[in-house]
Amino acid sequence: MDPQVSFCFSPGLLNPRSAPSPTPPLPPRSQLFPLLLHLYHASSLPLRAPPPSMPCLYSCSLPVCSAHCGTAIQQCAGGAGREEKELISGAGGPGHNSQTPRGLQTPYVFDDFSGTVSLSWVGDSTGVILVLTTFKLPLLFVSFKQSKLYRSEDYGKTFIDITKLINHTFIRTELGMAIGPENSGKVILTGDMPMPGGSHGGKIFRSSDYAKNFAQTDLPFQPQNQVMYHPQNSDNLLVLSTENSLWVSRNFGEKWEEIHKAVCLAKWGPNTTIFFTTYLNDSCKTDLGFLELKKTSDFGKSFKTIGNKIYSFGLGGRFLFTSVMSEKGNTRRIHVSTDQGETWNMAQLPSVGQEQFFSILAANEDMVFMHVDDPGDTGCGTIYTSDDRGLIYSKSLERHLYTGIGSETDFTNVTSLRGVYIASVLSEDRSIQSVITFDQGGEWLPLRMPVNAKCNSTAKNKEECSLYIYALYGISLNHNVPMLPLSEPNVVGIVIAHGSVGDAGAVVSPDVYISDDGGYTWTWVLEGPHHYAILDSGGIIVAIEHSLEPINVIKFSMDEGQCWHKYTFSKEPIYFTGLASEPGARSMNVSLWGYRDSVLPRKWVSYTIDFSHLLSRNCEDDDYTVWLAHSSEPGSRTDGCVLGYKEQYLRLRKSSVCQNGRDYVTMKQPSVCPCTLEDYLCDFGYFRPENQSVCVEQPELKGHDLEFCLYGRQELLTTSGYRKIPGDKCSGGKSPSREVMDLKRKCTSNLLTPSQLSAASSSAPIILAVAGVMLLTIIAGVLIIKKYVCGGRFLVHRYSVLQQHAEANGVEGAEALDAASPANKRGYHDDSDEDLLE
Repeated sequence: MDPQVSFCFSPGLLNPRSAPSPTPPLPPRSQLFPLLLHLYHASSLPLRAPPPSMPCLYSCSLPVCSAHCGTAIQQCAGGAGREEKELISGAGGPGHNSQTPRGLQTPYVFDDFSGTVSLSWVGDSTGVILVLTTFKLPLLFVSFKQSKLYRSEDYGKTFIDITKLINHTFIRTELGMAIGPENSGKVILTGDMPMPGGSHGGKIFRSSDYAKNFAQTDLPFQPQNQVMYHPQNSDNLLVLSTENSLWVSRNFGEKWEEIHKAVCLAKWGPNTTIFFTTYLNDSCKTDLGFLELKKTSDFGKSFKTIGNKIYSFGLGGRFLFTSVMSEKGNTRRIHVSTDQGETWNMAQLPSVGQEQFFSILAANEDMVFMHVDDPGDTGCGTIYTSDDRGLIYSKSLERHLYTGIGSETDFTNVTSLRGVYIASVLSEDRSIQSVITFDQGGEWLPLRMPVNAKCNSTAKNKEECSLYIYALYGISLNHNVPMLPLSEPNVVGIVIAHGSVGDAGAVVSPDVYISDDGGYTWTWVLEGPHHYAILDSGGIIVAIEHSLEPINVIKFSMDEGQCWHKYTFSKEPIYFTGLASEPGARSMNVSLWGYRDSVLPRKWVSYTIDFSHLLSRNCEDDDYTVWLAHSSEPGSRTDGCVLGYKEQYLRLRKSSVCQNGRDYVTMKQPSVCPCTLEDYLCDFGYFRPENQSVCVEQPELKGHDLEFCLYGRQELLTTSGYRKIPGDKCSGGKSPSREVMDLKRKCTSNLLTPSQLSAASSSAPIILAVAGVMLLTIIAGVLIIKKYVCGGRFLVHRYSVLQQHAEANGVEGAEALDAASPANKRGYHDDSDEDLLE
């Protein structure tokens, strides 16, 4: 779980589970998986669910729901009137929180008139939340500013005003609340800049005890960006100043040291390494394309320049990337290093011109997804996927929608099932379509049309209608999309997203769709746009209608979206602004934020709903069933095989009404599969045409030798068109022919240090002359010693060693050393999946 998550607010049918007869008690969950697997393989029938149990513990009304939920709804409806009256809370007053008799929800009204509110969790499973409210009022040549800081220890049910701990200082919201990694309990708040003529430096407030106490530190500079924690050692901090100087602290911000000037961008690398770019002349903008990339591993005591003519750089997985200007300065090439910049190679990707760009869409330890913009103002480009070295790339998806530098892309990593990504493509007729891959970019397919939805009136071809998923691009067009697609690693198979069935470019109000199998199938679940969140590792899904009108109802589902219940959390509706739940989807609490309509200044109010009062029973062994991921051909030996292996999970039954709990761990059983063509990407020079599974040669490379430069040596690729997907674990089976041959020819494998290469070439005559003088001297010495001292066998051996050493420092020897494979060191995982290089 990433604790550094902030929320800023400002003014169909799934397969129903039948109800079988009771089953005998099962062994503990630690012993359950092998038994369930045995039963799963012994019979083609699914395991039977326990009797449904949905006591009416809460108020609900008939929701948007499938017919098979009717019995449960009737159970609730029978006591709805009584429970609704009991559970609806009072309005509450300023600074007041009142809890319902059952403790299901708690309102809190903030006693200030701030225009914005920011929220951050501190630590994992601590229940600590910080809320920062700010208010600005410009008055002629000055402005009135006020901020307040609140702290909660019970997941937002109650708050304490701790503004006095930061001396009532105005906190800069644009720099946010910098929360330390993992459970360090560290928080840094950046104070407002002083007035002109005042102190030159800024100030920060530091806490190392989960915001119970703060210490003020005056800075000798003004921060330009948020303080960057080292991912493993939260005492080490990094920040850029407004004067483009790089500052570092090794004692959690108590003391700071300026280590370099004229810095444009800086990032933590592995261990204590810091990577940064510097400009040589006027500014970062004017020197763009002529920057230097440097690194330090001793906090600025020494530096090493590892690249020049740099346009930008990024980190992803164990890879370090740079965008490098060519000699003529009109195109750029991507360079890749896996040893922290000690050696570089040009990626086998097209170069881009002044109006084009590269973008890292995703990167892990095995491979990279790279977008390369098409020439011209097309609004699209090509996604390439790399080999395990990040160097050899193959076309994965053409006409990928990405409208320009600084704009948005719909590329989405579905974290609830491995190998799954969603993207948008721009068709020839300029219509937009969502596509999905289940094998890490090997093959892309349109999203299936939901079984309980119809093509809307905007669809151009109703026979080929598919689901379009709204992501960042849809949000940028103001299509009334309040949230991005949502998936969580510990909620297997679940994807929640806004979408429409028809033309994605049409201005229509999106609905909410859910997939329970990682994107293979989808179901329409809620009409209109909603805010949504996942709780209890998928045991509960909550949603609130996105509306300009005041609301007082939250919807929730306990069966992965099949059935939705409504709960009235307040008699008095509020103008809803946001839904906040603890990152990681393990909590049972969710907070609703908004404000009430009033003639007086509006005040922020939050309602925290604790679903542990609703799901009081802990899940038991018989509440879980076996589920085979990626299953598409039941009964087949290769059913579920993706990236070389299949995985069977224990998942909560949809009919079970219980609590997974915060300590819930997803249990899975992997097994290796035989290799098939689906375990292979198209090789360098090959691609898969749309709706085809066979790799064919790229037209522009057909009939040409597939040569590429790697580590300074020219290599020839002889291939049948396939290469194994990085990270694929298949064994045996198909093995398409592929051979790489060293042509023993030198080549330019990078553009980062051409001056060093030319210097080595120009010094060759000098080196040879010096070597010749050395050889003559040594020979003369050998003859003299041989004659007057001894028989000379030892000295002959010594001479041969010197000769080899001299050749190793010659022209060919220098490039031969570069040809050695670099050390395969694990790199720092950048915390962003998308690191736009420019």
